Amino acid sequence: MGDAKKKSRWWIWLLVGLVALCGLPVGVLAWGVYSFTEAGRTQPVDCADAMEFARGRLPATAEDARCTGAHWQDTVVTVDFRMPRAGVADWLRTTYPGGGPALSCEGDLCLAVDYDQVLYVNVKVVYEDGGTALVHLESFDM
Repeated sequence: MGDAKKKSRWWIWLLVGLVALCGLPVGVLAWGVYSFTEAGRTQPVDCADAMEFARGRLPATAEDARCTGAHWQDTVVTVDFRMPRAGVADWLRTTYPGGGPALSCEGDLCLAVDYDQVLYVNVKVVYEDGGTALVHLESFDM
């Protein structure tokens, strides 16, 4: 009777070892596939966090702010909001004093900022009717 107990324990340990040996790599592989499918997916983020990443702050007059972020090898954050047209130039000057004109501009006003080739901020402003401006800010790191 004592030998039967030893055999059953031996088989149990063998099964546990096989499950651990085969199941662990399969689990890690499944986790890696899940992580890879989530990589780079654009998701809503808090606008204060997005602007902190872009080394700035939303102006007090900002309305309809929408912020998204995506992470994989690089982090990309976009911020879209409206503000009075009259305050855009001052906000850009105070928020990004080191910025210069963008190489290409598809808006009414564009600004490009480079933080030691590690973080880039691009701002595009489109003037709308009624004295408002639509501001699109994109920031990404390398």
